[in-house]
Amino acid sequence: MSDNNTGDQPAEMKQDNSSSAITDQEKELAVSAFQAFTAGNYDESLKHLGNLQELNKEDYKISMNKSIAEFYKSGQTTTDTLKQALTAMKHQVHAAVDEMDGLDDVDNSILYYNQAIVLYHTRQYIEAISIGEKLYQFIEPFDEKFAQAVCFLLVDLYLLTFQPEKALHLLAMLEKLSVQGNNKNGKSEAGSNSNKDGGSQKTEYIAMVEAAKSKIHQYKVRAYIQMKSLKACKREIKSVMNTAGNSAPSLFLKSNFEYLRGNYRKAVKLLNSSNITEHPGPMKTGECVRCMFWNNLGCIHFAMGKHNLGIFYFKKALQENDNMCLQIGSRDGTNGQNKRFSGVPMCALLANKRYELLYNCGIQLLHIGRPLAAFECLMESVQIYHSNPRLWLRLAECCIAANKGNSDQETKGLPSKKGIVQSVVGQGYHRKIILASQSGQNTVYSDGQTAAIPVASMEFAAICLRNALLLLPEHQQPDGKAENGSKSSSQSGSMESGSENSDMCSKGQEGDKFVPAPPSSPLKKQELENLRCSILACSAYVALALGDNVISLSHAEKLLQQPKLSGSLKFLGHLYAAEALISMDRISDAITHLNPENVSDVFLGVSSSEQDQGSDRGDVEQLESSGKQTPLCYPSTVNSARAMMLFNLGSAYCLRSEYDKARRCLHQAASMVQTKEIPPEAILLAVYLELQNGNTELALQIIRRNQLLPPGKATPGGEARKRPGGPFQPVQPIQIPPSFTAVQRK
Repeated sequence: MSDNNTGDQPAEMKQDNSSSAITDQEKELAVSAFQAFTAGNYDESLKHLGNLQELNKEDYKISMNKSIAEFYKSGQTTTDTLKQALTAMKHQVHAAVDEMDGLDDVDNSILYYNQAIVLYHTRQYIEAISIGEKLYQFIEPFDEKFAQAVCFLLVDLYLLTFQPEKALHLLAMLEKLSVQGNNKNGKSEAGSNSNKDGGSQKTEYIAMVEAAKSKIHQYKVRAYIQMKSLKACKREIKSVMNTAGNSAPSLFLKSNFEYLRGNYRKAVKLLNSSNITEHPGPMKTGECVRCMFWNNLGCIHFAMGKHNLGIFYFKKALQENDNMCLQIGSRDGTNGQNKRFSGVPMCALLANKRYELLYNCGIQLLHIGRPLAAFECLMESVQIYHSNPRLWLRLAECCIAANKGNSDQETKGLPSKKGIVQSVVGQGYHRKIILASQSGQNTVYSDGQTAAIPVASMEFAAICLRNALLLLPEHQQPDGKAENGSKSSSQSGSMESGSENSDMCSKGQEGDKFVPAPPSSPLKKQELENLRCSILACSAYVALALGDNVISLSHAEKLLQQPKLSGSLKFLGHLYAAEALISMDRISDAITHLNPENVSDVFLGVSSSEQDQGSDRGDVEQLESSGKQTPLCYPSTVNSARAMMLFNLGSAYCLRSEYDKARRCLHQAASMVQTKEIPPEAILLAVYLELQNGNTELALQIIRRNQLLPPGKATPGGEARKRPGGPFQPVQPIQIPPSFTAVQRK
């Protein structure tokens, strides 16, 4: 849990007495206005500022102070008005932060700072960072309190945009400033013992320094948690517990630390021991601690594999978030309904975490087998986080799961006869057995409607996967030259951080490019490669389901060309390529892909963001031990996968009328797996082969027993009487584990 307040006030009012031409009357009015503002008497402050403006109509700082006083008088609910006023003042003095290149411009620093504060609370983090970094360049002439406020603002912005290295650099500078300021204060106090106010000033200064130290330690923990640097984090946790005690922020941070180490039970225990009732509400801190509490419990139970409990806690967090929004929104009636941010106190604008929670709920629902409910949650979340390629992949997975058909063929026992026999017609001598249709492909899912309508269809899945691919940067070619790729997203003025992170791409220590994926952490190089492989596998499968064999083959071939392809996705790539080639009547090419030696590994391991962060991976238990179970239609061993390749290879040989090869492949595959692992399509292929040889009785025995029979003497058959049903339905693509994020990283 972090303290989102970057200072004591969301906007700062300056006592204007810097001008050498200022009169004593103006100085007196300025001091009176500042004292009244500090005391919370905004009407009196505005009165003094009005009198001051009559004496000096050209000073924009008086207008700025009036706007801030009026903003506080409204209960900080007129954010739009304040933003417009600050923008007008910037144009009035022709001040542009990009042109700030010397100390002459430092006089406008308060205006810049107030603009950055408003941008921060309205989630326009990139613009706020550009202003904060300019202010930081000229931080030396600032007074200590203002310099500290600028640094803390930048630290918070860096952590919100997942730039922990920059945040740690600033925190080191803040520690130096605190030490230097403490030394200076000690020397000045030693020479002013006769001053009556010296003792109180020293006490106040010491309190400010101690508060800053505690805040610095908490920010360091948050930065180390983002970097997954658990050893350094462990050292800072001790400092946090020493300075902040067993407060809710410190316990939340320690809980997050234990969560990253895999000590889930301890993380839950620490969360339960935090007294969230004593924490100030969102009106003071900008955070809903109850919402974060339930969300973090949901994240922990997700990691433990207890997905039903996880969705229960996420729903509790959503309820708390909605209650908090109603409470905040009811404070200002109908004032400013037509304005974007007005009506809600600016300090509470960051408290609403609805879309982050919907993202978490969607991922959790997808894991517990409720793809339609997950689709609804993720569709609402993608409206804000549309630049996240992983989120588009999750939407496609929802569509795939919702359209995979019934699971009669995935029972734990023998393959169901419903997958083989469709119906029986007639009786006695005229009794006929009608076999089920093989292929579930080439199905039209839309009834004359455009595929762009967001429904859980395979057509919409294809659109989602296309968006995901476009959002990924093109990988480098073997010669080192990068292909021309599309940018992740264009920067826009959306109120959510996810719409403006296109400029956040930065380079790590090894030159890896980070791609933003809000609300989760940016994608690193290895994560991008893994994500690209998963998207290509899903794209090949969806194209097969839609009958786009050329597109499917293209995706499958691109998948097989990826440099760091896992064995499981390589297996799927060969299957999808063979399926597409068979549909295009390129049997010889398909047989090459169906070689059982192509299968070397079918491990469904985690290879995404949870594995490749930080140097302390040994302390982090990965989600593979508690994630989604292997689908029943997916082979659990290399032998099972090779058997599946042989079943499909037999079907391919059958299409070339090479029935003896097909029979050998079929029985070789059957000898490699247990009876319950033989798919219904293999039994249908055996029936077809026996019918080709004229062994009607043997074909009927296979159907009655619902299993393959040992190879017997086959009478030479004539020509094919009908074409087999084709290769088996393709295995569904593997879902890589999701990237879920806590509302506030602790």
